[in-house]
Amino acid sequence: MAQSGMLTNAAPYGKVTAITTSDSTVYNPPLDGFVVGGAGNVAITDLAGNVVTFTAVIIGQIYPIAATKIMSTSTTATLIRGLNF
Repeated sequence: MAQSGMLTNAAPYGKVTAITTSDSTVYNPPLDGFVVGGAGNVAITDLAGNVVTFTAVIIGQIYPIAATKIMSTSTTATLIRGLNF
């Protein structure tokens, strides 16, 4: 059994989507992760419907967090790309 918080899919991401932040756009299927090209904060809606803000995200770091939305409210990072397996 995988431990909570561990990346269990070692396959490369097969699809990259340019993200325009929006409080209403729902990604279906959900994103499997995201990466940013410009530092700042990223607010997402997770699979349970919770809005979570990641502060001071690192440029180029892959965040393997499933998300149905990349929110415009509270997101200051730029050049966000959504990732799917």
